[in-house]
Amino acid sequence: MAERGCPLEAVPLPAEVRESLAELELELSEGDITQKGYEKKRAKLLARCAPHIQGVDPSLQVENRILGPAQASAPAPKQSKPRPSNARDERFRSDVHTEAVQAALAKYKERKMPMPSKRRSVLTHASVEAYTPPADLHSAPPDVTTGLVLRQPAYGERPQTASARGVPRGCRGSVLETAGGVPVSSRVSSKIQQLLNTLKRPKRPPLKEFFVDDFEELLEVQQPDPNQPKPEGSQMAVLRGEPLAEGSWPPSLLAALQQWGTTQPKAPCLTALDTAGKAVYTLTYGKLWSRSLKLAYTLLNKLTNKNEPLLKPGDRVALVFPNSDPVMFMVAFYGCLLAELVPVPIEVPLTRKDAGSQQVGFLLGSCGISLALTTDACQKGLPKAQTGEVVTFKGWPPLTWLVIDGKHLTKPPKDWQPAVQDAGPQTAYIEYKTSKEGSTVGVAVSHASLLAQCQALTQACGYSEAETLTNVLDFKRDAGLWHGVLTSILNRIHVVSIPYALMKANPLSWIQKVCVYKAQAALVKSRDMHWSLLAQRGQRDVSLSSLRLLIVADGANPWSISSCDAFLNVFQARGLRPEVICPCASSPEALTVAIRRPPDLGGPPPRRAVLSMSGLSHGVIRVDAEEKLSVLTVQDVGQVMPGANVCIVKVEGTPHLCKTDEVGEICVDSSATATAYYGLLGITKNVFETVPVTAGGAPVSDRPFTRTGLLGFIGPDDLVFVVGKLDGLMVVGFRRHNADDVVATALAVEPMKFVYRGRIAVFSVTVLHDDRIVLVAEQRPDASEEDSFQWMSRVLQAIDSIHQVGVYCLALVPANTLPKAPLGGIHVSETKQRFLEGMLHPCNVLMCPHTCVTNLPKPRQKQPEVGPASMIVGNLVAGKRIAQASGRELSHLEDSDQARKFLFLPDVLQWRAHTTPEHPLFLLLNAKGTVTSTATCVQLHKKAERVAAALMEKARLNAGAHVALVYPPGVDLIAAFYGCLYCGCVPVTVRPPHPQNLATTLPTVKMIVEVSKSACVLTTQAIMRLLRSKEAAATVDARTWPTILDTDDIPKKKVASIFRPPSPDVLAYLDFSVSTTGILAGVKMSHAATSALCRSIKLQCELYPSRQIAICLDPYCGLGFALWCLCSVYSGHQSVLVPPPELETNVSLWLWAVSQYRARVTFCSYSVMEMCARGLGAQTAALRMKGVNLSCVRTCMVVAEERPRIALTQSFSKLFRDLGLPARAVSTTFGCRVNVAICLQGTAGPDPTTVYVDMRALRHDRVRLVERGSPHSLPLTESGKILPGVKVIIAHTETRGPLGDSHLGEIWVSSPHNATGYYTVYGEEGLHADHFSARLSFGDTQTVWARTGFLGFLRRTELTDASGERHDALYVVGSLDETLELRGMRYHPIDIETSVIRAHRSIAECAVFTWTNLLVVVVELDGLEQDALDLVALVTNVVLEEHHLVVGVVVIVDPGVIPINSRGEKQRMHLRDGFLADQLDPIYVAYNM
Repeated sequence: MAERGCPLEAVPLPAEVRESLAELELELSEGDITQKGYEKKRAKLLARCAPHIQGVDPSLQVENRILGPAQASAPAPKQSKPRPSNARDERFRSDVHTEAVQAALAKYKERKMPMPSKRRSVLTHASVEAYTPPADLHSAPPDVTTGLVLRQPAYGERPQTASARGVPRGCRGSVLETAGGVPVSSRVSSKIQQLLNTLKRPKRPPLKEFFVDDFEELLEVQQPDPNQPKPEGSQMAVLRGEPLAEGSWPPSLLAALQQWGTTQPKAPCLTALDTAGKAVYTLTYGKLWSRSLKLAYTLLNKLTNKNEPLLKPGDRVALVFPNSDPVMFMVAFYGCLLAELVPVPIEVPLTRKDAGSQQVGFLLGSCGISLALTTDACQKGLPKAQTGEVVTFKGWPPLTWLVIDGKHLTKPPKDWQPAVQDAGPQTAYIEYKTSKEGSTVGVAVSHASLLAQCQALTQACGYSEAETLTNVLDFKRDAGLWHGVLTSILNRIHVVSIPYALMKANPLSWIQKVCVYKAQAALVKSRDMHWSLLAQRGQRDVSLSSLRLLIVADGANPWSISSCDAFLNVFQARGLRPEVICPCASSPEALTVAIRRPPDLGGPPPRRAVLSMSGLSHGVIRVDAEEKLSVLTVQDVGQVMPGANVCIVKVEGTPHLCKTDEVGEICVDSSATATAYYGLLGITKNVFETVPVTAGGAPVSDRPFTRTGLLGFIGPDDLVFVVGKLDGLMVVGFRRHNADDVVATALAVEPMKFVYRGRIAVFSVTVLHDDRIVLVAEQRPDASEEDSFQWMSRVLQAIDSIHQVGVYCLALVPANTLPKAPLGGIHVSETKQRFLEGMLHPCNVLMCPHTCVTNLPKPRQKQPEVGPASMIVGNLVAGKRIAQASGRELSHLEDSDQARKFLFLPDVLQWRAHTTPEHPLFLLLNAKGTVTSTATCVQLHKKAERVAAALMEKARLNAGAHVALVYPPGVDLIAAFYGCLYCGCVPVTVRPPHPQNLATTLPTVKMIVEVSKSACVLTTQAIMRLLRSKEAAATVDARTWPTILDTDDIPKKKVASIFRPPSPDVLAYLDFSVSTTGILAGVKMSHAATSALCRSIKLQCELYPSRQIAICLDPYCGLGFALWCLCSVYSGHQSVLVPPPELETNVSLWLWAVSQYRARVTFCSYSVMEMCARGLGAQTAALRMKGVNLSCVRTCMVVAEERPRIALTQSFSKLFRDLGLPARAVSTTFGCRVNVAICLQGTAGPDPTTVYVDMRALRHDRVRLVERGSPHSLPLTESGKILPGVKVIIAHTETRGPLGDSHLGEIWVSSPHNATGYYTVYGEEGLHADHFSARLSFGDTQTVWARTGFLGFLRRTELTDASGERHDALYVVGSLDETLELRGMRYHPIDIETSVIRAHRSIAECAVFTWTNLLVVVVELDGLEQDALDLVALVTNVVLEEHHLVVGVVVIVDPGVIPINSRGEKQRMHLRDGFLADQLDPIYVAYNM
């Protein structure tokens, strides 16, 4: 060991200097002293003996404080063992050495990972600026639209800065840009660039991947590496322990108790200590016997339930005793055994929410327990209900609590004797065990096993009568119970029980008690040895010479060896003999599996093995001499127990015997193992009745074996070696890793500064069909954000280098927040549960899905397309009907439509003003529901005339000039629109700027005014003042506006003559809107198209002058504008106008208006529907009281340019069903830039149909219909019926050929109301021709179509439409511009967002976009900021599982940051710009590695 130890050892130093140095090391590792202080003190110490150590290279003095793994051969000579340098939970040492870790990290020095960024309010330490990585901006993909600051304005619409792709740079605001279009301020993009650089580095060669037909998209199991090490030894033989000595054993443990209780009543049995280390009570064998009898008598005779005894033999009873009261526990345990009851010891529940408490409740329920025994003091400390009774804990059955202090018990009559029977097969007690998943099971131990275990331990440990044993372990279970409560009785041993609280206060207490009581045996864990090392400084007078046996109960843990070495190192000088240390291995199922015997009991010399980590991960034992870095040093845990047979079997599948150099699960056949999991027959059979077989399939024994859950092998001299536990086993790919080993590696990365030792949990979670490693640690409060991040990245690198496995997620939580196990340590399964539920609340998270997830399906390669000619035959494409459909023919619908006589809308208005002057066309409501303005036909006509006169006289505009109308929603807007038409001007409706948010809304107004080349702005006085205000001047120079006219007080004038367009193709108005991808697009609508649009809507919705319809839409673009301004004038119906901003103050306004005016037809947007569903869902009863009744509604249509949001429309229908809303009334419409109204449900025709498609097929541009509820199914509903005169065809996105029925392609539309083209500054003729005058590449190549830019499919249904034909349904899947091309597949953002929103209840909204091939997910947190980081792992998991995509960046923001337009659509490109320009003020940004 010395050759890799400290160089100081080469020079003999005086013993006291060596000791002082060792103490200094410990102080440093514990954090009791700074590095500087350490070096000062060390230099002083060494200066005393300076002549001795002239030759030591100073650079080595601090660095090489660390031990190397001991060599495999014989134990090293004692005197040269240097003290290991580590601290609290020294547990983790000696196995993966710090120097191995340092060497591994040296390889990675040049890697820079992007640091996650936190909002300043979340930060506790240095400012964020300190973290900015060096900016190495690579030019980003072009078209990053302008930056914007997003804050929530009034009304559901969140403002957006329109950014025209075709806008000159000058009008873009003041963000400086690089050539690539990325804002220079972008700190974010430099981090993303850094992340990209990290990801570009070559990974280890990926494991072989399969990709089966892209429908099935199976994540294939990876193929094993052909070069991996394979076991080469011969098949092992069953190892037989020495026979159990035939002696004068008592017939049962109770017989032994009776014997000692009556013949040696004064002999001490158990001494209990208080937290100061004083002996508070010594229980004698006589007292134990009499008090147990008293309890047994009370339990059997004094507890009744309706005159029936409460308990009968064999009933289970819970024992609830604190760790500080072994005396009462022992009395209760033996009292139950004497009464033939089955004790079930459990932990004292402290709160209603203890870690794992619910599972303990399940155990109590499954054992049928109704009685709990406890002490007076303990009962007083339990949480109480109002009645004073003990509360019922979560998941627990109702319990009766019995206090068993002496005064509550009844003395039995003289002649009463319990039945002390021989040890038989019936259950004696049940020990609880928590599995890897967190479920708690009861392990039943029979009386016979109990006695056999005590006999085997007596023989193996050489216990003799009246010895003294110091017990530091929990006496309720495991070795603490077997040695300290059971075997001690068999041998009349005096047990001195050291409570955990005393160990925490004085870690040396157990050693002092060994001294005081001259104890022959001590029972400890490696943690206790380690703690006492730290505390032994001033103690010179302790002696351990009386010990003949120091049993290390967790000797099977990989870190116990270093504790044993270090302990021996220090205490050998205090009388500790090396052969006294006896590590043992045990498991709840097999009890003690193996224990090292001292030489005087015939034990062979101890051994240790230095094993290759890589070999172990493949389940193979390779003694490793060369590879110093990734090795595990383990010590033997001695020999098999007397009377037991042991073999090693394969972990998975049939229990075949392993080869001699193979790691497997240790199985035991002995009369001293437990018998079953209580009440669980299935898993009992698997574990307690395993039949190991040879390679040939022959059973190795006629008796079944018990699986121990320990992984190990049999070494030389038949010694048992344990290398891990099944519970801590993580199988990643094909390789097995042990959680404890990973913890050890993490702790070797200078942990003391950043995290608490012993407060680290490692577990695996299944994501995408493989285990993924998660490491959670408690962060010290004084560790800075940056330091912790550095530590995390180094831990990742160390684990990657030493274990060759990636860590999927590394999370740091604040100190003392991880769930604790009863006696210190971490409750791992509860931690895992919290991680999966998003309840861990970490303060730092680092996810590495890019490096860990290697089993994604192969990216899709696009297949070369089949040539067009081979596809089309008549009306069939590749064997299917061509997907084309049309609404009713307009020419067949000749009706008595007076308006048809007029080609132009101004003519219609004049005709109506002449024939029905007083017919009301518009009613405008305010938030109170009062009518603020109305317009009859003649009023509207006169108002329009005034506006026309003003435009001609005041603004001196000629026909054809463009006029911007900047009005709030209302009648003035409509009058101004017709005023423009009356004088031949071209109106452009523009949403007014938001007074509270001028900085982001005013540039949009200015941009539309500029791009549309408006010569004049018509508006109200209030808005005119706003445009010229000081606040506005900060954003837009007031002098740059064209003429601004306010129409509030214009004089009453008539126009000499109303302008008549020379032809129907003359431009009527411009319709400007910002698409969801951030493009400002204006389309030209001719007079002919305008009239045709009105006529189609009139026919579809059966609109006549006698009808009333309610409209709650924004009147600025698309179908909303047409319904608000055009349709009433054309059809003569009355429109009740509800401005959406008014819903901010009165959510129920729209529904109230629909009910009040008995509207059969109503239109709204998704944002309005969402406001109603959220704001009124719980108030339907109150609305009914106010008389709101929706039974009048025939059809309620959501105006949208996207895939129908089924979840929202369905929940809306359900919520307002109580108010009479017919089940089938709600439907959606579909329009886009090239044609604002393609589909509209209307009042006649079949109900919309819903189909379910396979989401995976959609990614490959295919439609595969599936059943409702099948995995990966996505519901799609029809977007209303195709309007009269509209023809739709589905075309291939690339070849532009027609597609067949139920095939996914781009929706193309041909109709008289198509827009005639884009209106932009630059004449983008190419784009215009492409979008507005496309032709199919084969088939019908004559028709001119407009491309909608939306993916969808047509499907012929079984329903018939009005003409008696089979109805063709159009399903819209999503916008082509919005789709994300990732891994060769096409994803729709909404699908990923839906998955993410489902991942955690505090995700209010989500939006995704890509940046340089990285998927960025932005989530709005509706919860506490400190819970923000819980979302990072959940978001990453859900996107991996459901979409097979790795998330690159997770951004967590406040509610309301994701910008939404007036139609309720997310503006993902604006969000992207805001993110890249660092304007989102995120709570946290996580960069996944």
